[in-house]
Amino acid sequence: METIRITDMTLPACAAIPGASFSFKERLEIAKSLDRLRPDMLELPALENRTSDALLMRTISTTVRSCGVSMPVGFTKEEADDAWTAVSKAAKPRLRLEIPLSTVQMEYHCRKKPAAVLAMAEELTTYCRSLCDDVDFCAGDATRADGAFLRDAIRMAIRCGATTVTLCDSAGTKLPAELAAFITDLRRDVPELDNVTLAVRCVNELSMAEACAMSAIGAGAREVKAVLIGENSPSLPALAHILALRGDELGYRCNVNTMEMQRLRKQVSWIVHARQGGASSPFEGSELARAEEGMTLSSHDGMDAVAKAAARLGYDLSEEDLGKVYDAFRSAAEKKDLSARELEAIIASVALQVPPTYVLKGFVINSGSQMRATAHIAMEKDGRELRGLCAGDGPIDACFLAIEQIAGTHYELDDFQIQAVTEGREAMGSAFVKLRSGSKLYSGSGISTDIIDAAIHAYVSALNKIAYEEAVQ
Repeated sequence: METIRITDMTLPACAAIPGASFSFKERLEIAKSLDRLRPDMLELPALENRTSDALLMRTISTTVRSCGVSMPVGFTKEEADDAWTAVSKAAKPRLRLEIPLSTVQMEYHCRKKPAAVLAMAEELTTYCRSLCDDVDFCAGDATRADGAFLRDAIRMAIRCGATTVTLCDSAGTKLPAELAAFITDLRRDVPELDNVTLAVRCVNELSMAEACAMSAIGAGAREVKAVLIGENSPSLPALAHILALRGDELGYRCNVNTMEMQRLRKQVSWIVHARQGGASSPFEGSELARAEEGMTLSSHDGMDAVAKAAARLGYDLSEEDLGKVYDAFRSAAEKKDLSARELEAIIASVALQVPPTYVLKGFVINSGSQMRATAHIAMEKDGRELRGLCAGDGPIDACFLAIEQIAGTHYELDDFQIQAVTEGREAMGSAFVKLRSGSKLYSGSGISTDIIDAAIHAYVSALNKIAYEEAVQ
């Protein structure tokens, strides 16, 4: 049984959506969802803004754990250096050269003649291999390139250190049998391809991208580039479905997590379609922002209304906790109408109050403009002192990662808020954290003159509720 490597191209596909502008958090959430699918490689879009995009790509590279990360390098050594800086800390980094090889595309993208493009590609491939052990040479518009020139370019790329060669049917006009014949002829003429991973990228111009990908696999390709959502490339769910139904018979398998496919596809589609339609993103403020919109409760609302509002926000409260929440709600509602955020704060403060499994003993934070933030946190559990030490993108991110290290489990951070509750130099700050474990939400709150201290207490509060419920199940 041979394993077919799957490379996901959803992030570049999202970046190419006309008029859609995704926030830092949205793109990070998409990357996290894709990571849970466990493709072999996750392709990142090109750097457009050297500062903000580079920070995002570095964040994604260090957040993604299950798959490799592939970054395009552009056409210069300076762009290659920027790309390598963005992905060098990834567990499995890859540099990706996207070199157009058809006459039309060489003139359009590079404004160079074939000999000059080949010289540029040779220099870049050699340089990228000096930076990274995994280099993907993408032969752009390979199916329309001059045959002899294409073969020379592939031999050069392999000689200079490329570990993967991707054949791109950029026009998408090859029929499945034609693409298979094209690959078979190429492998016969360039036997060096047997020493690298042969990948294929199809365009869905004829609505046959998945069929073309399977034909390419039959002709010797061992890596396929696909998207979780989108119409211009092979569909990852469709490919996974084909391999699941016919894989044993054909002798192929893939590593994609098909059990989570539909749920994660809906999650990513939710973000993308909100942007395509010009609507507010579901990740602006909270994953449940749409459920919270327009929700207001007054002193005239009874316990049933409060229970429905809590359920709408994602909380499954017991009768005892609902009673506590309702008592606190009535007291607050006598003074003003309450929003969804304020109801969540009440739930965090009075519901699911449990004996602490984890007790915070102390923490040390290091952060600055010229260094990455680190957090060293000590907690006690069952009389044993546990310590976590992690680096993160900011002190609070580092703290949360250190707590996850202690707990030994990653929980999805559904919401995080901070705000001042008093004024002046010694102002008190409150923090609110909402974690998702399985299908349930758990919230915690903390208050302190140190906002990082408040954030840590809020996270530990939510963590203790999860730990308690898991222990009694």
